[in-house]
Amino acid sequence: MATPISISPSFLRVFFGCFVFFICVILCSPEKGFASAEGDTKTDLLPHTHTVEVNSLQPATTCILSTQGPYNNKESVLEVVHKHGLCNQHKSQSNPTDQDRTQILKQDETRVSSIHYRLNSLTLPDAATNTIPVQYGLELGSFSYIVTVGLGTPAKNLSLLIDTGSDLTWTQCRPCVRSCYKQKEPMFDPSHSTSYSNISCESAACSQLTVAGIDRDCSAATCTYSAKYLDNSSSLGFFGNDKLTLTPTDAYDDFDFGCAQNSKGKFGAAAGLLGLGRTSISFVEQTSQKYKRVFSYCLPSTSSSTGYLKFGPDGGSGNAVKFTPLKTLSQSATFYALDLVGITVGSRQLKISASVFSKSGTVIDSGTVITRLPATPYAALRAAFRKAMEKYPFAKSKSALLDTCYDFSGLKTVSYPKIGFVFGGGVTVDLDATGILFQTSGSQFCLAFAGNKDDNSVGIIGNVQQKRLQVVYDVAGGRIGFGPAGCP
Repeated sequence: MATPISISPSFLRVFFGCFVFFICVILCSPEKGFASAEGDTKTDLLPHTHTVEVNSLQPATTCILSTQGPYNNKESVLEVVHKHGLCNQHKSQSNPTDQDRTQILKQDETRVSSIHYRLNSLTLPDAATNTIPVQYGLELGSFSYIVTVGLGTPAKNLSLLIDTGSDLTWTQCRPCVRSCYKQKEPMFDPSHSTSYSNISCESAACSQLTVAGIDRDCSAATCTYSAKYLDNSSSLGFFGNDKLTLTPTDAYDDFDFGCAQNSKGKFGAAAGLLGLGRTSISFVEQTSQKYKRVFSYCLPSTSSSTGYLKFGPDGGSGNAVKFTPLKTLSQSATFYALDLVGITVGSRQLKISASVFSKSGTVIDSGTVITRLPATPYAALRAAFRKAMEKYPFAKSKSALLDTCYDFSGLKTVSYPKIGFVFGGGVTVDLDATGILFQTSGSQFCLAFAGNKDDNSVGIIGNVQQKRLQVVYDVAGGRIGFGPAGCP
C-alpha cells in the first residue's frame, strides 16, 4: 500500500502565494496593440485603449527621420515628407499653423466632393460644375505628402505630390507659355535633357490619356493634354517622354509624363504630381515590368517625421502584413477599392450591417485627409467614441467637417479607444494611435472621421487613418496589405 504524501501548511501557503502572483502578472501586464512599437510614448495601460502623451500627437520641433521600413537600405525607395512639415526642405515655415489646418480641412471637403462626383455621378454646385470636366477633376490643394525624383538627363530633382487617386504624372516645364504657379525649385527644361522627346499625336500612349479621363489634343502632330481640377487648378502642356530617376542606383528610361507649360493651382510649391492610380498612364502601370505592379508606403505619424514610398515586390512580404482583396469600381478604373465590412471600437465590433458598406463601396486614397463613412456607420462610430470619451471636456469644433472634438489643455496623457477596420477575408486592421485624432488647434483634437450625407456615397479611407501603417498595394496579386509601425 502506497504511503500518503504529507504536505505541510507552510508549503501550501508559499505555493498559493506564488500562484496568485503569477496570475496577477498575466492579468495586469500591459497589452501591446497592433500599432505599438519601440519608441511609442507609452504602452497601453488598458486593453483596447490607447494611452499616450498629448505632446506625442503634436509635431516635434525637429525633423525625425525614418529608421524603420525598407527606406534606409534599399533602392527603389523614396523618402516621404509632409507638405506642411519641418522635413519638407521647400517649406518656408515650420509646422502647420491653425490656419493651415483649417485650410487643409476645407480643401479636403472639396476633394471628397470631387471624388463623390466622379464615383457617384452626383451633381456639384453650379460654380464648381463650370470648372470640372465630366471625367476628371480632383482637388489638389489637400494633398499632404511629397517625394523627390529626378527627371531627364542629367537628372533634375523635382518634388512631386503623391496621389493614388490620379493617373497622370506631370511637372511644370519651361518655357512657361501662359501662366505657372510659384514653385521652390527650378522648373524642368526639356531642352536641357538629352533624353527627352515629345509623344506623337498618333501614338497609342497619347490615346491612353482619354482612358484616364484626361482631355487630349494635337499641336503640330505632338500630343497635348489638359487636366482641370475642381478648385480651378489646372495643368496643360505637352505629353512627353524622359528618364525618371528614383535613386542614384535606380532609374526608369522610358517614362511618359505631362510637361506643363500652362498651370495654376494650390500645389504647395511642389513641382507637380506623381500619379499612382490604376490606368495605363500611371507610374504603377508604366513601370509594371520593372516593379511588378507592387508598391508600398508608410505615412509618418506627424508632419515633423518622414515616411517612405517603395516600388517592387519585396517591400511588404513581412508576416505582420495582413492582406485583403483589392476591388475595382465600375465607375472609375483609377481608384483602389476595398471590401470594408465593419468597424471595431475598443473591444467590440459595432452592430452595422455589412450590406451598408457594400452598397456604397469603399476606396483608399492617399490624397484625402479625413476618412469618410456612410451616414449609418459614422453615426454608430461617433456614438461609441463619444461614450468612451465622456470623462474629457467636449469642445465646440473649429471645423464644420469634424463634430466630435475635445479640449486636452492641461493634460499630460489621454486615453481613447482603439479603432479598427474589418475587411473581407476576415482581416481586421487596428489603426495606429496617431491615426484616430486630428489636431484642429493647439489643444483641440477631433475624431478624424466624418459622415457622408447618406449611405449611398462611396466611403473613403483617408491618410490620417493610414498613418504609421505599412500599406502594400499588390496590384498584380489583386490585394492590399496593412502592417503595423512602418515608420515614426
